[in-house]
Amino acid sequence: MANITSLAVGSTTVGANFGTYNIDGGLGGRSVIVKIAKTDITNTELNTIVAAMTTGRHSTATSDDACTIVGVGTADGSAFVSGTTDNVFLQVQTTGTLTAQSSAAYGVTGAVTTIQCIFTPKL
Repeated sequence: MANITSLAVGSTTVGANFGTYNIDGGLGGRSVIVKIAKTDITNTELNTIVAAMTTGRHSTATSDDACTIVGVGTADGSAFVSGTTDNVFLQVQTTGTLTAQSSAAYGVTGAVTTIQCIFTPKL
Protein backbone atom coordinates (compact mmCIF):
# COMPACT_ATOMS: atom_id res chain seq x y z
CA MET A 1 0.00 0.00 0.00
CA ALA A 2 1.27 3.46 -0.84
CA ASN A 3 2.39 5.82 1.94
CA ILE A 4 0.02 8.79 1.77
CA THR A 5 1.10 10.63 4.92
CA SER A 6 2.68 13.39 2.84
CA LEU A 7 -0.45 13.88 0.73
CA ALA A 8 -1.60 17.51 1.02
CA VAL A 9 -5.23 18.18 1.87
CA GLY A 10 -5.87 21.90 1.95
CA SER A 11 -3.12 23.58 3.93
CA THR A 12 -2.05 20.47 5.87
CA THR A 13 -0.90 16.94 5.15
CA VAL A 14 -2.57 13.68 5.98
CA GLY A 15 0.50 12.86 8.09
CA ALA A 16 -0.17 15.85 10.37
CA ASN A 17 -3.18 13.99 11.76
CA PHE A 18 -1.78 10.46 11.55
CA GLY A 19 -1.74 8.74 14.94
CA THR A 20 -3.63 11.52 16.75
CA TYR A 21 -6.74 10.82 18.76
CA ASN A 22 -9.91 12.79 19.32
CA ILE A 23 -12.58 12.11 21.89
CA ASP A 24 -15.18 10.54 19.66
CA GLY A 25 -17.36 7.50 19.19
CA GLY A 26 -18.19 5.46 16.13
CA LEU A 27 -21.64 4.26 17.15
CA GLY A 28 -23.46 7.42 16.13
CA GLY A 29 -25.16 9.77 18.52
CA ARG A 30 -23.81 10.19 22.03
CA SER A 31 -22.69 7.06 23.88
CA VAL A 32 -22.57 7.01 27.66
CA ILE A 33 -21.16 4.40 30.04
CA VAL A 34 -23.41 4.21 33.11
CA LYS A 35 -22.41 2.33 36.25
CA ILE A 36 -25.14 0.76 38.38
CA ALA A 37 -23.91 0.06 41.90
CA LYS A 38 -25.93 -1.90 44.45
CA THR A 39 -25.02 -4.70 46.80
CA ASP A 40 -26.28 -8.02 45.40
CA ILE A 41 -28.36 -6.52 42.58
CA THR A 42 -31.01 -8.91 41.29
CA ASN A 43 -32.15 -9.54 37.75
CA THR A 44 -35.52 -7.96 38.57
CA GLU A 45 -33.83 -4.80 39.90
CA LEU A 46 -31.57 -4.56 36.83
CA ASN A 47 -34.60 -5.02 34.56
CA THR A 48 -36.44 -2.25 36.44
CA ILE A 49 -33.56 0.19 35.88
CA VAL A 50 -33.15 -0.77 32.21
CA ALA A 51 -36.90 -0.44 31.56
CA ALA A 52 -36.97 3.00 33.19
CA MET A 53 -33.95 4.22 31.23
CA THR A 54 -35.25 2.99 27.88
CA THR A 55 -38.65 4.63 28.37
CA GLY A 56 -37.38 7.88 29.91
CA ARG A 57 -39.02 7.26 33.28
CA HIS A 58 -37.08 8.77 36.13
CA SER A 59 -37.82 8.24 39.82
CA THR A 60 -36.80 11.72 40.96
CA ALA A 61 -37.10 13.94 37.88
CA THR A 62 -38.99 14.02 34.63
CA SER A 63 -36.27 15.53 32.47
CA ASP A 64 -34.54 12.33 31.31
CA ASP A 65 -35.06 11.20 27.74
CA ALA A 66 -35.46 7.62 26.61
CA CYS A 67 -32.23 5.93 25.58
CA THR A 68 -31.10 2.73 23.92
CA ILE A 69 -29.03 0.19 25.84
CA VAL A 70 -26.44 -1.21 23.43
CA GLY A 71 -24.34 -3.17 25.92
CA VAL A 72 -24.41 -4.64 29.43
CA GLY A 73 -21.34 -5.86 31.26
CA THR A 74 -19.23 -6.05 34.37
CA ALA A 75 -15.87 -4.38 35.01
CA ASP A 76 -13.91 -7.61 34.59
CA GLY A 77 -16.11 -9.20 31.93
CA SER A 78 -17.47 -11.86 34.27
CA ALA A 79 -21.06 -12.98 33.99
CA PHE A 80 -23.83 -11.11 35.81
CA VAL A 81 -25.07 -13.23 38.72
CA SER A 82 -28.44 -12.18 40.10
CA GLY A 83 -28.26 -11.55 43.84
CA THR A 84 -24.44 -11.59 43.84
CA THR A 85 -23.08 -8.98 41.39
CA ASP A 86 -22.60 -5.50 42.89
CA ASN A 87 -21.67 -3.40 39.81
CA VAL A 88 -23.09 -3.47 36.30
CA PHE A 89 -22.10 -1.19 33.42
CA LEU A 90 -24.46 -0.14 30.65
CA GLN A 91 -23.41 1.25 27.29
CA VAL A 92 -26.17 3.69 26.44
CA GLN A 93 -26.92 5.69 23.31
CA THR A 94 -28.91 8.89 23.60
CA THR A 95 -29.10 12.35 22.14
CA GLY A 96 -31.00 13.63 25.16
CA THR A 97 -30.63 14.07 28.90
CA LEU A 98 -29.43 11.25 31.14
CA THR A 99 -29.10 11.98 34.86
CA ALA A 100 -27.02 10.08 37.43
CA GLN A 101 -29.11 9.09 40.45
CA SER A 102 -28.27 8.26 44.04
CA SER A 103 -29.83 6.08 46.76
CA ALA A 104 -32.89 4.84 44.84
CA ALA A 105 -31.90 5.03 41.18
CA TYR A 106 -34.89 4.58 38.91
CA GLY A 107 -36.98 3.41 41.86
CA VAL A 108 -34.64 0.62 43.02
CA THR A 109 -33.84 1.08 46.72
CA GLY A 110 -30.09 1.16 47.37
CA ALA A 111 -29.12 1.45 43.69
CA VAL A 112 -26.89 4.29 42.53
CA THR A 113 -26.17 5.23 38.92
CA THR A 114 -23.16 7.28 37.85
CA ILE A 115 -22.00 8.51 34.47
CA GLN A 116 -18.56 6.97 33.96
CA CYS A 117 -17.72 8.14 30.45
CA ILE A 118 -19.27 10.10 27.57
CA PHE A 119 -18.40 9.69 23.88
CA THR A 120 -19.71 12.57 21.79
CA PRO A 121 -19.26 12.41 18.02
CA LYS A 122 -17.45 15.24 16.26
CA LEU A 123 -19.28 16.06 13.08
